[in-house]
Amino acid sequence: MRRAARAALALAGDGAARPGLGLGCGRSARLLLPPGGAAQPDPQGWREAVTAAVGALRAGGLVAVPTDTVYGVACLAQDSGAVRSIYSLKGRNGRKPLAICLGDVERLYRYCHVNVPDELLRDLLPGPVTLVLQRSEELNKDLNPFTSLVGVRIPNHPFIRELARACSGPLALTSANISSQASTLTVSEFQDLWPQLSLIIDGGPIGDIQSPECRLGSTVVDLSVSGKFTIIRPGCALTSTVEILTQKYGLIPESS
Repeated sequence: MRRAARAALALAGDGAARPGLGLGCGRSARLLLPPGGAAQPDPQGWREAVTAAVGALRAGGLVAVPTDTVYGVACLAQDSGAVRSIYSLKGRNGRKPLAICLGDVERLYRYCHVNVPDELLRDLLPGPVTLVLQRSEELNKDLNPFTSLVGVRIPNHPFIRELARACSGPLALTSANISSQASTLTVSEFQDLWPQLSLIIDGGPIGDIQSPECRLGSTVVDLSVSGKFTIIRPGCALTSTVEILTQKYGLIPESS
């Protein structure tokens, strides 16, 4: 196998990556994305990484993934057991909702009732924004059963978008950290979670690890009420998001 195309697998906690290790032994594995970065990914190496992640997800596992903001943990949103595993991993209040992650705007319409122009969706997605909309009947009833809303992410990161496209349904996505702790920008920062993960996709550092602003996560905005919006979390893209919603589309801000 060509060196540039090789995806190196390493048992979590074993230090340097070693090629040829599988996902067995009852321990999580770390998969290093090939050189080239998000702008120019190595096609063969990234396909291998996507294949490994899809396999882990289909087996009911949790997979750590890089996004355009912070590292996340994903599972299949339609798999109720995997959704429960994410809550257990996070030590999270069961009434704090999980977002879903999709690869493209077109797929959003299957899982949400959309009451804003398609152009608005495409002005914000893909990007560091979570849009909260009315959920449809297609979405797993065990995912956030206490609310009629759901947050939708389409990160501007080619790996997770390819992974989402390769799955038949949406991913459930949350940040790779214990609830109430700081978001993570490298895989080593959530090392305590590794034993509970099936696979860790290591895409290198995300942003400036010394900058607090890089840990803010996505801007979360509720668009479920026609003609209005509510900022639920300011996040890292607040100013640009509000400008688009107010100046281009004339939406009226409401207090959360």
